[in-house]
Amino acid sequence: MARDIQITFDCADPAALATFWAEALRYQVQAPPGDFESWDQALEAMGVPPEHRNDASAVVDPDGSGPRLFFQRVPEPKQVKNRVHVDVRAAPGLAGDERMAALEAEADRLVAHGAARLTRHEPAPPLGAGHLVMADPEGNEFCLD
Repeated sequence: MARDIQITFDCADPAALATFWAEALRYQVQAPPGDFESWDQALEAMGVPPEHRNDASAVVDPDGSGPRLFFQRVPEPKQVKNRVHVDVRAAPGLAGDERMAALEAEADRLVAHGAARLTRHEPAPPLGAGHLVMADPEGNEFCLD
């Protein structure tokens, strides 16, 4: 049986990065536990002081099929290029100019939410379909594929 996984991001602002990735993946910020209407209410009830209420956040696939993404505050900034990154499949089944146009449209949408465009890789058949390298608001690289 396959294992359930979670992808964890070290970051400076868990709430903001969770909001970005929820938008990028069409996920949703994980709902608070129990009958709480907000995370602030839940954390208050748990006795978490206000200065620690943005120490972590998570986003989940609304369909329940994709992995949970967890964001945890760390004191140090990002140092080097990611060795592992997320590929956002923004143009499955498309090829050539149509594929690149779909990737560019998605890049424009994500830039409006705080992403940055890094590089464009043109299609190079037979194996290279073309992709865009992006960075999230904290500089974590990801690809639009």
